[in-house]
Amino acid sequence: MKRREFIRLVGGVAASWPLAARAQQQRIPIVGFVGFANADVDDVTVGAFRKALVGLGHVEGRTIIVNARSANGDVARGHAMIDELVALPVNVFLSPGQAAARAIVRKTNIPVVAVALPAVQSDPELFQSLARPGGTVTGFSAFGEEISAKRIEMLKEILPGLKKLGVMHNATDPTFSAWGSQTMADARSAGIEPVRLGLSAPSAVQLTEQIRKLADDGGTAMIVIRDFLTVAMMADICRIAADLRIAVIGEHAEIARAGALFSYGADLADLFRRAAGYVDNILKGQKPAEMPIQLPTRFELIANVRVARTLGLAFPSTILVLADQLIE
Repeated sequence: MKRREFIRLVGGVAASWPLAARAQQQRIPIVGFVGFANADVDDVTVGAFRKALVGLGHVEGRTIIVNARSANGDVARGHAMIDELVALPVNVFLSPGQAAARAIVRKTNIPVVAVALPAVQSDPELFQSLARPGGTVTGFSAFGEEISAKRIEMLKEILPGLKKLGVMHNATDPTFSAWGSQTMADARSAGIEPVRLGLSAPSAVQLTEQIRKLADDGGTAMIVIRDFLTVAMMADICRIAADLRIAVIGEHAEIARAGALFSYGADLADLFRRAAGYVDNILKGQKPAEMPIQLPTRFELIANVRVARTLGLAFPSTILVLADQLIE
């Protein structure tokens, strides 16, 4: 473990002890958060959640406590953190994705407000329907794979001669594999040959092998499916891809800031702000079973002009005028 990560972990756990003890004594509600991905990304989304709680009248440490932890891609560590929060216990979990949500519901009946749930009519383990979840999980969909065709359309404007496209995803989870398959189907519909690039571990060696396979096969671009594993490795993904002259396209703003060519997807910070309202309602007695799973209402396009210049590419005006942010 890196020294900075160790200090962050020890400091975070130590800081949570007095807060948790005070919460038990004064019965202050505790919100538990375990991110399986990258601590820096988690800080951004949890920060948006915390600010929204303030807007709802909460004062952290007095009316509510947010106990947030990050596993940095280590799933076993993430499960252990969930167990610790269940043991406190927390009053409600805030989940950054469906992998964490599944882990939580397999361990406890504590309510869960999850961001980035699949936009399907039902999920046997998580919810009965979007309109009436029926269990302990509610939250927000991020519309990930549903707009993969739009990302490919934008990419073709930048690379009109694109013939082969890598699709990188977490290969250890059936849901993320299915999202990869959906993106591959959208690529074929656009007349582009997809190349599946599955990851099974947070390994720089495996990552390099997969991206090099695409480069050797003549590919010049790669779409990265967002999940805890690819988020945990996004800096390495962008760095290795740049070394091999591969353009990276992602779903969320942080990967564009890490070095992707562009990202297009739901505004995750907005979803976490909205999640604060759901958490507040649950703490006031509302049941997640009766709270509809909501769809995203804000999407953002982040274009990395600096990366485009490095790769010898240029964004067409049609994309530049739509961009919410240009990274120079």
